[in-house]
Amino acid sequence: MLQEDCRKQIAALIRREVVPAMGCTEPVAVSLCTAKAVELLGTEPERIEALLSPNVLKNAMGVGIPGTGMIGLPIAIALGAIVGKSEYQLEVLKDTTPEAVARGREWIDQGRIGVGLKEGGCDILYIEVKASAQGHTATAIISGAHTNFVYMSKDQGVLADSRTPVEGGAECKDIELNLRMVWDYATTSPVEELEYILQARDLNKAVAEESLRGEWGHCLGRTLRSKTNLAMMGDSTFAHILSYTSAACDARMGGAQMPVMSNSGSGNQGISATLPVVIYAEEKGHNHEQLVRALTLSHLTVIYIKQSLGRLSALCGCVVASTGSSCGITYLMGGGYDEVAMAVKNMVATLTGMVCDGAKPSCALKVSSGVSTAIMSAVMAMEHHGVTGLEGVIDDDVDKSIHNLTTIGARAMGETDRMILDIMTHK
Repeated sequence: MLQEDCRKQIAALIRREVVPAMGCTEPVAVSLCTAKAVELLGTEPERIEALLSPNVLKNAMGVGIPGTGMIGLPIAIALGAIVGKSEYQLEVLKDTTPEAVARGREWIDQGRIGVGLKEGGCDILYIEVKASAQGHTATAIISGAHTNFVYMSKDQGVLADSRTPVEGGAECKDIELNLRMVWDYATTSPVEELEYILQARDLNKAVAEESLRGEWGHCLGRTLRSKTNLAMMGDSTFAHILSYTSAACDARMGGAQMPVMSNSGSGNQGISATLPVVIYAEEKGHNHEQLVRALTLSHLTVIYIKQSLGRLSALCGCVVASTGSSCGITYLMGGGYDEVAMAVKNMVATLTGMVCDGAKPSCALKVSSGVSTAIMSAVMAMEHHGVTGLEGVIDDDVDKSIHNLTTIGARAMGETDRMILDIMTHK
């Protein structure tokens, strides 16, 4: 049983990491940084320059910006200046209108927006925006986390500066988790203290249902409901889980102007940690408490893995998030801690090495791959079939298996990350 102080720290961690976000969090974070720089400037900017770390650039190049019908950073930056309010955090663009989009297009055509790579060492997640007008300049810097402002200035006056060297994008953590702590918190805490997590169900399911009615991204969610797919897969819970999860990703990557509940700075991670658990629980008749605990287990598992992986890496976020949902589904199937640990090992053995090549509509395909593996891993665990410590990167200790995964993603895949960015920027 967790001590009261430990439980409070974990509760605070979940509420910090599981938050609403509208649009892909990398370009939205650039919008947020722009909004702050323009607020500091105090007038309409004549020129905006954004310098970004490679991983932020990679994740912002090819994704839809909410409410615009456009992709990429220039429109995200323009709208951050025109309608953005920094107080909205990751919903900074929720006041976007067609008139604002038209004005943003004009700014882009006038050459008022500049985007470049930050030279020299910086955090994996780094955004620096300078806004200038009438001889004045204001600068805002986000580093380490999508809403973490570390520097603000106007002209020669420094208003705030908390910059510190960060290695590998690692962040300060309130409490160091392990899988046993995650399990204990999700399964023994008073259920009323966990019900915040149901907001993830409400937001992410609403986005999925909107997507299934519309035309977003590659329409994978709708395609999985087609007669062709139903004839192959059947009208099953498995098919419904894949359809709902990919549909939400379709809408988010396609630029739907609706918030999702994110996890650790990623909307797709929030979607993938939520919807497989929700659809399984609803279709199998699980009660309120079981759903709350399963969702908490899923989301907190993701937070735990991200503690050693970092905000951004060469490893696709669906690997982490679908591992969380596999834990939640295993719990709903009646599994205990041992079965959940086995499901985690099955996931690590299968998905280690799936690369992130930026946020884009085709992320829905990766999400569906991760979720299908999550279900398979849970079923295997419930049959007491699992990958052993004699195989590949898996260790008999589940926490060591997780750290093997995150070490590969955060450190060993660095050259892969650079090659992916080089390919993307030279197409």
